Amino acid sequence: MTGKTLAERILSEKSNTDARAGDYVEAEVDAMLTHDVTGPLTFEVFRGVTDGDGPLADPENTVITIDHHAPADGVQAANNHNAVRDFAAEFGAVQFDVGDGICHQLLVEHGFAEPGDLVVGADSHSTTFGGLGAFGTGVGSTDLGTAMATGDLWFRVPDSVRFEVEGTLPDGVYAKDLILRFIGDVGFDGATYRAAEYGGSAVQDLPIHERLVLSNMAIEMGGKAGLVEPDERTARFLARQTGRTESSFDVSLAPDDDADYAAVHTYDAADLAPQVSKPSNPENAVDVDAVAGTPVDQLFVGTCTNGRYEDVRVVADILDGETLAPGTRMVVVPASKAIYRRMLDTGVFDTFVDAGAIVQSAGCGPCFGTHDGVLGDGDVCLATANRNFPGREGSMDSSVYLASPATVGASALYGEITDPRTVETTRYDDDVVTPAEAQP
Repeated sequence: MTGKTLAERILSEKSNTDARAGDYVEAEVDAMLTHDVTGPLTFEVFRGVTDGDGPLADPENTVITIDHHAPADGVQAANNHNAVRDFAAEFGAVQFDVGDGICHQLLVEHGFAEPGDLVVGADSHSTTFGGLGAFGTGVGSTDLGTAMATGDLWFRVPDSVRFEVEGTLPDGVYAKDLILRFIGDVGFDGATYRAAEYGGSAVQDLPIHERLVLSNMAIEMGGKAGLVEPDERTARFLARQTGRTESSFDVSLAPDDDADYAAVHTYDAADLAPQVSKPSNPENAVDVDAVAGTPVDQLFVGTCTNGRYEDVRVVADILDGETLAPGTRMVVVPASKAIYRRMLDTGVFDTFVDAGAIVQSAGCGPCFGTHDGVLGDGDVCLATANRNFPGREGSMDSSVYLASPATVGASALYGEITDPRTVETTRYDDDVVTPAEAQP
């Protein structure tokens, strides 16, 4: 029998079975999350399963955030926020409020996910936690409400698709460019209900904040999960986030050399170029040269994909001492309050304001298409976001292009899509906040 993929290894451990792709297993969940949009239905299901009385199976690892309509953009949103607060208070769940940040970022900052964990969330970008070597996946509110009551959930063990990148990434090419290229190559449904497994020397050289980008957007090719093999860098990152010792994290998880993959895609890092996904699907990825010169009205920096401190810092470095091109506007929405504070402490906030950008409180912002910078008819936006479907960030008649923070920063100088290799860009290792700074 062949060896196991990362997905098979984790689900075997969590189900206490010899799990193989295609098997159905009942697996123990380590952490669960929902938010102000998916929460109300999740709560209804949970109450139904428990006859309204609870308890939560694991309240200390049940996380509820207010991040999508934050601050509230209407009465219904405000009522949903109150429902989150009331439920968390009644059942003892961990709750983050308006301005604390995006659910996926908060779980990373506060140590709710680590290598080998199984993390489920009523949000499709729960694949993010694979950047730490966890099996993170999105589930429906019905599944999550049940898991909150029982502590486990049924899964079909997914096949895995391997993306192998060897070598050193060229200047101006980041993890966002890698994942856009992967999605462009396999298509929006190319990994449907499969685990995307990322490896090779270029991936192992990535800091954790960039590995999280790869895992976050696995869902944009249909992936059930997106996994990066953990290592010493993972342990260092988590130790700094949590205050625990590096040795307390088991980073031995790895796929077997003879693991069976549904497909393997190999790349030479030296051949890769900055990518831009054209409207209106992430799979429409092209080299930046193909769309360079396209005028843009708005630039958006943020989201659970590229709203981390290192991401906004890359943009700020390009804008330092400069101003936005005439006729353009920029909206910056950090992924957490800790990042917002870091921007203030390091002068990044001032750089954006001096350049003419608008900096919002932490949350999902325009990515959800309801507030904080929605697009009007005919508007063209270049965003560090994860999706560019029609109407995703506002008007159905607007257009959204997806790119890396470096490409967005370079484009802000000229008011048109610009190759980041034409300006000086930086590449940061994990410049994480301390646990004290990360408190809500």
